[in-house]
Amino acid sequence: MCDYSLHTAKSRPAKVGDKLVTRNFNTGTRGFAAPEDAWTAVCVLPGTELAFAKEVRSMRIGLFGCKMKKVEHTTAIFRQINKNEPRTHHDALEFPERADCASDGLV
Repeated sequence: MCDYSLHTAKSRPAKVGDKLVTRNFNTGTRGFAAPEDAWTAVCVLPGTELAFAKEVRSMRIGLFGCKMKKVEHTTAIFRQINKNEPRTHHDALEFPERADCASDGLV
């Protein structure tokens, strides 16, 4: 599913076997896109398992600038969080052996 912040972007549903990259869609968030069509957001359904070519890096923005954090896994499950809270990010990745999700911080 594409988060509310991508509702104005051209989008399509994900297909099994898609190779995706993360992309900034200039809407205040990042999302997935196919390398051959970088301007179309690819919407992933909750519960979809994703496999990454290398370890995921997460970027957090705080008072002292940006901080890059490496996640020690190459698989994750796509989840939706905070669904009862309007106007906030709902898309997240759940990594193995972690109770929390990385929401909207993929690079």
